[in-house]
Amino acid sequence: MEVPAVNQSYTHPPPQPWAGQSLRTPAMPPPGCPPPLYHFPNLNADHQNVTPMTYTTGTSAGHRPQSLYWDPSQQSYQDVLKPVPEITNMTMQGMPQRSYSLPTSPVSNSKTDSRYGLDPQLLPSVVQAIKEDKIQWEGKVFVSESKSSVPPLSSTQCTLEDRGNATARFIRCTSYSFPVEAQSAQKSHLPLGAIVCPLARPEKGERDVPVCEAGDCVKGCAHCGAFMSPAMSWQDCGQRFYCPFCDKLTEVPWQSYQPTNQGRRVDCKTKPELSLGSYEILEKQTGNAAVLLLAIDVSASAMRTGQLDHICNQICSQLKALNGPEETERLDHRVGLMTYDSRIHLYNLSPALSRPHMMVITDCEELELPVVEGLLVPLKDCRHILERVLQEISLFNPESDRSSSQELPVSAGLKILQAAASPGKLLIFHSSPVSEGTDQKSSSGFFISGKVKSIFQGSDSSISLAKECVNQGCSVHIFMFSHQEVGGAWPGHIPFLTGGGVICYNSLQSEMEQERFRADLSRCVNMQMAFKVQLRVFVSKEMRISGCYGSFIAGPDSCCVAMAVLDWRTALAFEFTHNKSLDETRGVAIQFVLSYSSSSGENRTRIHTVILSASCQLLDTFRSSQAETLLTFYCKKMYSLALESPLQALREELQTEVTEMLACFRKHSCTTSVSPGQLVLPQFLKAVPVYINSLRKSEVLLPGLRSSVHQRLQLRSLIVSMDTMSTASQFYPLILPLSVSADNANMPSLGEAVRCTASSLDPGGLYLISCPLALLLWVGSCVPPHTLLQLFSTNSYSYLTSGEIKLPVLENSLSISTRALICSLQSSAAVTLQLKLVREGDSCEESLQRLLVEDKSPNGGASYADFLFHLHVNALRLIV
Repeated sequence: MEVPAVNQSYTHPPPQPWAGQSLRTPAMPPPGCPPPLYHFPNLNADHQNVTPMTYTTGTSAGHRPQSLYWDPSQQSYQDVLKPVPEITNMTMQGMPQRSYSLPTSPVSNSKTDSRYGLDPQLLPSVVQAIKEDKIQWEGKVFVSESKSSVPPLSSTQCTLEDRGNATARFIRCTSYSFPVEAQSAQKSHLPLGAIVCPLARPEKGERDVPVCEAGDCVKGCAHCGAFMSPAMSWQDCGQRFYCPFCDKLTEVPWQSYQPTNQGRRVDCKTKPELSLGSYEILEKQTGNAAVLLLAIDVSASAMRTGQLDHICNQICSQLKALNGPEETERLDHRVGLMTYDSRIHLYNLSPALSRPHMMVITDCEELELPVVEGLLVPLKDCRHILERVLQEISLFNPESDRSSSQELPVSAGLKILQAAASPGKLLIFHSSPVSEGTDQKSSSGFFISGKVKSIFQGSDSSISLAKECVNQGCSVHIFMFSHQEVGGAWPGHIPFLTGGGVICYNSLQSEMEQERFRADLSRCVNMQMAFKVQLRVFVSKEMRISGCYGSFIAGPDSCCVAMAVLDWRTALAFEFTHNKSLDETRGVAIQFVLSYSSSSGENRTRIHTVILSASCQLLDTFRSSQAETLLTFYCKKMYSLALESPLQALREELQTEVTEMLACFRKHSCTTSVSPGQLVLPQFLKAVPVYINSLRKSEVLLPGLRSSVHQRLQLRSLIVSMDTMSTASQFYPLILPLSVSADNANMPSLGEAVRCTASSLDPGGLYLISCPLALLLWVGSCVPPHTLLQLFSTNSYSYLTSGEIKLPVLENSLSISTRALICSLQSSAAVTLQLKLVREGDSCEESLQRLLVEDKSPNGGASYADFLFHLHVNALRLIV
C-alpha cells in the first residue's frame, strides 16, 4: 500500500478507513478521577505481575490523562495518543486539514503546538533514552564477545572489552540478530548493515589494538583471503579450520600448528588473531613516508586581502612547533612549498644551495616538473630555509591579476608526490574569489525536483583528479579566505573525496578568526592519518554486500573501497542482503580488513571481526537494534544516494521504510494485544521517529530559503563521514542548561541535557547548544543580572549583542565551568567551532530554531509530534 509523505504544507491525502475502525481511544474518566491502568496479557509465568508506570497530565478541560507503559514481556515502549475533541469524534476519513505559522521567536510560546493535540513532553524522548543508558552502563564494563547483546550508546562513557568480537568503538550493527530467512528480513524493513570506524580511538581504560608481526600470525583462509579470527572453527585437533566466509576448509601449515582443547587452540590466549575481534599486523615491507606539501595563493587579489602575512606567520609557527624533543620522527618527514596565481612557482629547498631557487611553470595545461630534487626535503634540513621563504612571500610583487582554479595547485601537488612516489597531505591556502569553471554545472538545476542530477555531484574533471589523488594517497585540505560564493563553484569536491576538507573564514583581521585558523591549521598538520587505504569486507557465505555508503569514490566492487587517507573519526556504512537462509547455530560473521600505510611508511593491516546471532523470530531482530546506529546508516545511505536521486524521493523513501518497519513490529512482533490508539515501539528504537524526522528535514534533504548551495554541499560532505556518536548529536543536538544560581555553577553533565524543543528553553535561563558543526549560547530575556555579570562582565541584557563571541576570562565558578565545558566540546569537534551568542527574540535566533529538531523547522519540516502521529496512523493502515 502506498504511504503518503509528510510534505512541506502538511496537506495529507484522504486516508483510508481501517475496516470500520475510528480513531477513538478507550473511554477516559472525567476530570479529577485517577488515570486508567492498562494491562497486557502476559506471555509466561515470569511476567504475571506487570504493573505499568503511569504518568498523568492536567485533568482540566481539554487535558485528559495520558499513560506511558513499559512492558518487560515484549520490551517495547508504549504511549497512548492524547484524545482531543477535535479528532476524538471523527473517523479516519475526516482528518482536519490545518496549517499554522511559527512565531518570530521560538520561545514566544511556552509549549510547542501539535496539529493533533499531542503533548510533546509525553512522547518518546532521546534525552530520556540517553539518561537510561547512562544509568545502566556509566562507568561499567561491557564485554563484547561472540553473539553478544546490544552495546551501550556511543554517548555513554563505559569500558568496552574485546573478547572475540570487535567492540562498538569500531563496528556497530543495525541489528545484532539477523533474521534467518530472507523473506523475514524483507518483511521487517529493518536494514541489515554495519557502521565501521576502522581507526577509532579506544577510550581511557581500554587497551589499544594489539600489533603483531606478520610472520608470527596464523595465516587465514587460503581460498577467499579472509584473515584469521575467532570466527574460524577448528577441526581435526587443529589441523584444519572452517572459514564461514567461503564455507571451505584450510589446512594449517605444520610451522604454525597447535593442538586444540574443546574446539580452541591451546595458544589462543597468546595470539590476538585467535582470541580478539580486533588486531593489527605489521607487514615486513615498508614504503616511503608521507610528506607535507604547502600551496599558497599569491595572486593580486590574494595580496589585496592583506591576509597573506598572517597565513605565512601561522605556517612558520606550526613548523617551529614540530621542532620539540618528542618530534624527532616528524623532523625526518619531507616538506615542500609552492605558490601559485595563474602559474605555478616551485621552490628548490635543498640545503646544499646558498639560497632557495624559485622555478615558474607557465604552461599549466600539461604540467611537467622541471626538476625533482630539492622539491621535497626533510624538515630538519630545510626548516630555516622554509621560514625565510615564508617571510618573503608577502613582499612579492604579483605578476598576474588572474587567479587560477582550485584544481591547478592540486594537479601540481599531485605531480610532485607522483615523482617522489610518496603519499602525503596537500595544504592549500586560497585567498582569491572562487570562480566557476566552464565545466562546472550551474546550481540552478539543484532546486528542480524532477532533475535527477544535482550539484552534489562534482564535475568530471574534479572526479578524475580526485581518483588520481586516491591512487597516490594524496589528501587535499583547502583553507578558504574568500567571502564570495558563486553559483556551484564549490572547491570542496576534491578535498572531501580525498579524505581532506574545506575550512572557510570570513576575515583574518579579527582575533577570533585568527585563533580559529591557528587551531584548525594545528589540527590538520598534527592529525595522524592512514594513507593509501584499502578496505575489504568479508561476510558469511549466506549473505552478500548490497551497498556501501560514505565519503569516497564508489568503485565497481562494493566489497573493496579505496581511499586516499583515513582518520580516526571517519566511518562507512555497509548493507547486507541474504543469499540463502542462515544457520541459526553459526550466526553471521563479518570481517573488515583495512590495509594502509602509516605516516612513517609502515605497511599495516588492521582486522575487525564481529560474530552476530541469527534468529527465526523477528522480535529478536527488533530487540537487538539501536536507534542511533539506524540513524547513522540511513544518513550515510540517503546522503550518498543524493548524488543521483531526487531529494523528495529520498524523503518519501525514509518515511515509507520507517512506517513499514513499525507496522511490521506491531503486527508480527508485538506479543500483546493493544488498542489502535496506542503507539508501540521496540525498546531500543523508540528514538527512531525523532531521529528520522530530523534527518528528513535536514538542510541537505530539505533546503531552506536561506540555505546557500555552499552550506548544503559542506554539510553533506562533513556529515556523510561522521561516526555514530557525531551523527546522533548532529541530528539531535545537546542542549545543556547552565546554572543561573549565585551559589551553584558546576559544569553541567551530558545527562542533564533537555529536549530539543522551544518549550525546554526558559526565558530566565542560559543554555549551551552543541552539535558537531555548531556551538550556540542562548541567553533568555529574564536571566538575573548577577548571572550576566559573572559570565559576560555586564549586568545589562540590552548590552549583549548576538553573533560570534569570545567569553571574557573571569575568576568565578560560572565563568570557569562554562569555559571549561566549551573547551571540552571544542576538543572533541572535527573543526574549531564558532561560539555564537543568541539573545532571545533576536533575528539570528533562526540559527537556533534549526537545531530545535522536535519543533517545526523554518524550512517547513514537520514537528516531531506531528510526524510521529503520521507514522502511527499509516502503520495502522498497513496492518489491516
